[in-house]
Amino acid sequence: MLRLVSLGLLLCMLLAASLVAGVAAWIVPQLPPAERLREVRFQTPLKVYTRDGKLVAEFGEKRREPLAFAEVPLQVRQAFLAAEDDRFYEHPGVDWMALARAAAALAVSGERSQGGSTITMQVARNFFLTREKTYQRKLTEIALSFRIERELSKNEIFELYLNKIFLGHRAYGVAAAAQVYFGKTLSALNLAEAAMIAGLPKAPSRLNPIAAPEAARARRHYVLSRMRQLAFISEAEFVAADTEPLPERVHGQPVEVSAPHAAEMVREELVRRFGDSAYTKGFRAYTTVDSRAQWAAYEAVRTALDIYDRRHGYRGPEAHLDLTGVPQQRWHNLLYRYRNSGVLRAALVTEVRAQGITVLDAEDTQRQIEWEGLRWARKFIAPDNIGRAPSKASDLVKVGDVVRISPHANREGQPEPETETWRLAQLPLVEGALVALDPSNGAILALVGGYDFERSKFNRVTQALRQPGSNFKPFIYSAALNRGYTPATLVNDAPIVFETPGLEGAWRPENYSGTYYGPTPLREALAHSRNLVSIRMMRDMGIEQTLTHVARFGFDPERLPHNLSLSLGTGELTPLQLARGYAVFANGGFLIDPHVLQRVEDPTGKVLLTATPAIACASCDAEIGDEEPADLAALIEAESAAAAPRAPRVLDAQNAWLMYAMMKDVITRGTARRALSLGRSDLAGKTGTTNDLKDAWFSGFNARVVSTAWVGYDDSKTLGPLETGAHTALPMWIDFMRSVLAGTPSAELPLPAGLVTVRTGSSEEARYETFRAEDVPRNAPGQRAPLERSQPPPPRAVEQLF
Repeated sequence: MLRLVSLGLLLCMLLAASLVAGVAAWIVPQLPPAERLREVRFQTPLKVYTRDGKLVAEFGEKRREPLAFAEVPLQVRQAFLAAEDDRFYEHPGVDWMALARAAAALAVSGERSQGGSTITMQVARNFFLTREKTYQRKLTEIALSFRIERELSKNEIFELYLNKIFLGHRAYGVAAAAQVYFGKTLSALNLAEAAMIAGLPKAPSRLNPIAAPEAARARRHYVLSRMRQLAFISEAEFVAADTEPLPERVHGQPVEVSAPHAAEMVREELVRRFGDSAYTKGFRAYTTVDSRAQWAAYEAVRTALDIYDRRHGYRGPEAHLDLTGVPQQRWHNLLYRYRNSGVLRAALVTEVRAQGITVLDAEDTQRQIEWEGLRWARKFIAPDNIGRAPSKASDLVKVGDVVRISPHANREGQPEPETETWRLAQLPLVEGALVALDPSNGAILALVGGYDFERSKFNRVTQALRQPGSNFKPFIYSAALNRGYTPATLVNDAPIVFETPGLEGAWRPENYSGTYYGPTPLREALAHSRNLVSIRMMRDMGIEQTLTHVARFGFDPERLPHNLSLSLGTGELTPLQLARGYAVFANGGFLIDPHVLQRVEDPTGKVLLTATPAIACASCDAEIGDEEPADLAALIEAESAAAAPRAPRVLDAQNAWLMYAMMKDVITRGTARRALSLGRSDLAGKTGTTNDLKDAWFSGFNARVVSTAWVGYDDSKTLGPLETGAHTALPMWIDFMRSVLAGTPSAELPLPAGLVTVRTGSSEEARYETFRAEDVPRNAPGQRAPLERSQPPPPRAVEQLF
């Protein structure tokens, strides 16, 4: 009998061995080499940085931040071992004890209540296999797990697992999950947070704390209990962690600099070049954006629009919430649907006093807003009409209202230092934009395309076609200088009427002030933006000749008006186009190409793409070696520039310098005198306001930076009385330039050869003016004689692009 039993066991063993051998012969040849896991390249998102390495944005369906095994904190590793595979460092890839327990539980209950997959098996499945539930796939998974264990170390396998696993809300890997759920780096997680993340792999959708807080709490309790059972933590640590609150919202990207419109420009460019792989190959794109300049631009735009918005009254609360039946301790949760916008926080009014209110924000922080932060809120009626000042807080809000609050700011729009006082606020409906360029090569130093990218992704710097108004006049004046005018040429500032066939009435252009000043020097006319002078100059030069000249600045003549209204800026241009045009003045006459992408690297740091912009190089006009350089710096500049593409000269240096000198007067004694507050002598620029006060502009520059600021409504309604370029856009430009130029030396345009400064007028009315040498008036110095326009000479010779 014993012999029969022994024989039966032997036969069973032989059959089992044959079965295993057969399965092995069938499965093993189909297995992929585990060595491929050493070469795995995780799908990682595109990241966009400033030129100084600050994160701006992240693009990609999968949020992932791969880490080396040593970078994962011990407590996080222990939490995953407790939750998923506590015998990971003991079994050979398959835990037969765990499989047996899972099979027994299935036989008893008829349900799959326990898992038998090890971490190694999950790596095999996640990297090589599908999710289908078949015996063949399970056998393949087991066989592959053995192969992985033979070829990779335990720590290598664990590292792959921790970087690959899906943990909900687009988070792949533990580092991404730490940011998504807690807004922290992995190393900053506490015990409760690590346990919560470790509980997610089983069912990321069903167990995540945002969608199912009770299920997440129960799962975290299980993980902590297992950690205690395995002696990873003490009883006291277990009790403390088990009572901690769960996260209540998903955290966004850890952006260091707010430049979403610039990041979107980069994203579009990389997708155009690399296709959808741009989102998954871990590219690091470095922009030309300077983090300091970008922050200054962001603050300047928001401050200017907030101040404008307050001037025009309060439109009332954003919403009203019925608090009936809602426990007070959960009121703050009602605000999560109202996204914060910069410093503008959503808040719930919980108490209204005679001269103050109490509000609660989404972080469950209670704040008091006193009368000083409420008294500004006169009722908005229309852009040109606001109601009476409020006399009590109940004139403005009631309990249950959702409002916006912001840190109290002074009259210049800057937050008061070291203060906790807040004011009632609102999201502006008006929009604005600011762009700054390096005039030497077109690098975009700062770009803000609107008040809030999440509210409107429309990039007003590159996409908003608006009339520039008087901001366009410098290009008309440059054309005049090219046709023989001088800064001292007198042009009559007097009413003029144009009879236009086919229209009901005649065109009677006016100055903004409605006042006329008679014969006016060009310098004076530009400083005070005299419309009639621009019109008369353009009529004298001719429309086609004027269009030919302004095309030198990069403007498409076919998209500009072919009539005299062009002299008043009725063509539609973007802020970026205007900034590019002003850069020609700032760099001495060269047309540069604005660009925002500096270079692209792969995850290893290999450079895939580098920008090679054409540069404006005055010292390159003469070939190196033709003459002795003025100094070593000039020689170095010329030699380095010679190796780079050169921007074409489109304007002679004399014209550019004379325009710079005339636009300096716009600031020193013209419409932009407010910019004198910067205390600099190297700045020049021009204001701009369009008909019906629909657009407000200021463009200005020195030799190092050129920037354009714009304010207006997207639907082109009026900004309201007195909302001119000088009053509305110039403060934005000033705030920006104050920050960007702080601590920098003066950057005047160098005086080119061929210009002469002479005294004109009598001794009582003498003044100095700069002319081209051939244009110096015959009577200077001496008795003042008006320089009247006569027949213009031929255009100045300059390289033609068009």
